[in-house]
Amino acid sequence: MRVMRSPGLPLLPESGSWDELRAAFRWPRWRRFNIAEVCCDVWARQEPDRVALRYIRPEGEERVWTFAMLARAARRFANALKAQGIGRGDRVAVLLPQTPETLITHLAAYRIGAVVVPLFSLFGEDGLHFRMLDSGAKAIVTDQANLPKVVAIRASLPDLTTVFSIDMRETDVMGFWQELGKASDHCELVATGPDDPAFLSYTSGTTGPPKGALHGHRVLLGHLPGIGLAHDTLGRPGDRIWTPADWAWMGGLTNVLLPSLYFGVEVVAHRMAKFDPERAAHLMTRTEVRNTFFPPTALKLMRQAGVGAVPGLRTVTSAGEALGAELLDWGSGVFGITINEFYGQTECNAMIANCSARMPVRPGSAGRAVPGHQVAIVSPSGRPLPPGESGEIAVRAPDPVMFLGYWNNPEKTAEKFAGRWLLTGDEGTMDEDGYVFFQSRTDDVITSSGYRIGPTEIEDCLSGHPDVAMAGVVGVPDPIRTEVVKAFVVLRDGASSEGLEAQLVERVRSRISPHVAPRQLVFVEHLPMTATGKIQRRILREV
Repeated sequence: MRVMRSPGLPLLPESGSWDELRAAFRWPRWRRFNIAEVCCDVWARQEPDRVALRYIRPEGEERVWTFAMLARAARRFANALKAQGIGRGDRVAVLLPQTPETLITHLAAYRIGAVVVPLFSLFGEDGLHFRMLDSGAKAIVTDQANLPKVVAIRASLPDLTTVFSIDMRETDVMGFWQELGKASDHCELVATGPDDPAFLSYTSGTTGPPKGALHGHRVLLGHLPGIGLAHDTLGRPGDRIWTPADWAWMGGLTNVLLPSLYFGVEVVAHRMAKFDPERAAHLMTRTEVRNTFFPPTALKLMRQAGVGAVPGLRTVTSAGEALGAELLDWGSGVFGITINEFYGQTECNAMIANCSARMPVRPGSAGRAVPGHQVAIVSPSGRPLPPGESGEIAVRAPDPVMFLGYWNNPEKTAEKFAGRWLLTGDEGTMDEDGYVFFQSRTDDVITSSGYRIGPTEIEDCLSGHPDVAMAGVVGVPDPIRTEVVKAFVVLRDGASSEGLEAQLVERVRSRISPHVAPRQLVFVEHLPMTATGKIQRRILREV
């Protein structure tokens, strides 16, 4: 079978062991590189009628966009941005769900050398205000649902000169399609290099305000091996991909949207107001999706809802938190394929991955270092540790997938590194074969009676009980043991908690170890989650 690819960049071969791929891989050296060119323009020139995007409106209506249609719209909107004085280095915010206008804005901004600021549509006024003010965005593209929030904070954003709305016009708000329609469809591509800024993605830490991780155009190049392998060579004939992850986050933007377009894979665009497992399965069946990326929370909700098989799926991938053996087993039973888990974060993504077709998958492991990336477990000083020893997961610089730095924050950028090792802030181990096992965030590690305990393994064990939908584990202060393990458990619909506490504690004692068994366990209706589906353990510690 012929694998589709954007001409000009070498890809990993379709055969060969993981070790062979790593040994043979070399990053291409590019003086000029632009995401809009390799994700859209190249395809528009060579296969103009090739489908790039299939947009499913909330009411179910479909619209298909070819690469030629996207390229023309992006050129027109690039000229509309230029008409408002926006050019190279200026920030353009995007406050939209999965829509064609979101992608058009990205491509248009990259085309003129501007920097995109992706914003999650569920942000409130305070969240938007901080990111808009900090980034100094000169323009924003939004919709009727989010426009009131933008209008409310506009007066306190001195850099914001232009507001576009895709579906509603009012005073001092420009119509996206009206301005695009008036613009010329001829717009030269700015000559950007791999290190020129492309987008600014904000990430929230456990302390302090959100930090803007600035990525260069090279970030797409850095994602290609990991995403391609996790999907067992993405770009095979017939591949079509969808994710419930919002394109405002790395999970939607760089794990799915941009690499898929580079590989010529049709992207299904449809964002649910709230994730519905049964609707998700129906959507994938209706649109004949063959590839998907699910955050772990979405998979847990699908398991809880008893979702059945989705016909035609070729690959299922996941990242964000460790899946654990129980969820992997469920996925294999329902989908009939192994969920390929991979690992990364906003600052440095998709550098560890699994590919069941190329190597055995070890439950609990995020995989091995992807070809082109050097990964180690290091001490606080940045010294690589031997196999089996716990430390911080780190990635060696330079690496194309690595961020350029935190926006206007060189001190925090420096703190992210120990010598040439980028520190992820995640505790983990690596076995003798190079498989990496995530344990916890370094600030989530529980210290109890001299033991260092990671919450993930306990959460996986608890979630494996048939009456448990989700579990969150933290350490709480204890005068004798320093900390003790406290578990928060969400039950499946219809399950009773009567007598279950003792069963769950004994499950952890017998399956993992008595020293990690929860000494406190409470049943809750839901867990606090981030917008990307990660458990907010910081909030649980305050309960």
